Parts: sequence; structure tokens; C-alpha cells
Amino acid sequence: MKFKVGDKVETIDDDITGIITKISENTITVEADDGFDLQFEAHELMLTSSGNSLENAVYNTDFEAVKKEKESIKRKSTPTVKPKERHAPKFEVDLHIHQLTKSSKGMSNFDILNLQLDTARGQLEFAIRKRIPKVVFIHGVGEGVLRQELETLFGRYNNVKFYDADYKTYGLGATEVRIFQNIEP
Repeated sequence: MKFKVGDKVETIDDDITGIITKISENTITVEADDGFDLQFEAHELMLTSSGNSLENAVYNTDFEAVKKEKESIKRKSTPTVKPKERHAPKFEVDLHIHQLTKSSKGMSNFDILNLQLDTARGQLEFAIRKRIPKVVFIHGVGEGVLRQELETLFGRYNNVKFYDADYKTYGLGATEVRIFQNIEP
């Protein structure tokens, strides 16, 4: 099909319409409705109206069929998972004392800390046995005593690396542990 400067065209694959402003060999420059100049090849465009007048427009395409085809080609939207969420740990251990026991009444700070550390150790061992690659230990901010003790505990394992958990999700009060599984039995 021969196009002329001034013809109104639409792209076949995208929803772009505009007027031809320049033709050079195989490249056709179209000023899109949004004002941007875009370049296309002739086979990517279809004429919607001739620059001279609508009566003189020659159509060699069934527009309705093309538009239906364009509608059917549109991809179905799939829920996208952000990269950070894709690798987000699924295993969380909340070490706040009210999560570990019905009542901490009568417990000393030493008893509370030991219960929290025993829980953390048990959950870490469980994650290693079950080959869970990431665990988040929620310890809260407080004075930082539990956090320091957890770092000491995690440091005793050769196959474990630990770092602050995602700030947007947990704030400052959580540590993420990455467990590297041994390949040998």
C-alpha cells in the first residue's frame, strides 16, 4: 500500500494513531496523537483516512477484523510478584515474650531472655533440618540485649549468615537468617 504525507494511520500491533509527516524509503514518520514523532515500517501501519478526504480513502483491510484481532492478542494480566517479595522469607519467628508464653508474670529478665533464646535455637535447628533457606526472627528494638544474644547464637553456626531483615516490612526489630544447606550427606 502506498502512503502519503498527511494520511491518518493506525499501527497494527499497538494502539497508536497519528498523521504521516515524512516518508523516506522504508521508514514512515508518524506524528502520534500525543504529539510525539514515531518511526514505523509500512507493513506496521494501516490507513484510517487519506490526507485528501475520507471519500478518497482506499481500504484494503477489514478494520473491525483487525481491531478484534488486536483485542484478542492482548495478554491476560497475571499477578506480578515483586523481586523482593519473590525471595521474601516465609518462615517468621516472633520472639516477643507475649507470643511465647501465656504470662511472663514472675519471670525474671534472665528467664525471659533464656526462653527467647531457646525458642530461637529450636526454630533455627528446625529450619536447618527442614531445609528452609530463610528465617526471620522478630525480636523488637528495646535495649538490644536479645539482638546481641541472637547474633552470638547465629555466629556459632558455620552454614548461617544473618543480617537486618527488610526495613519496610519489619522496621529495625528483626533479623533475617539465611541458611546454606550442606550438599554432602
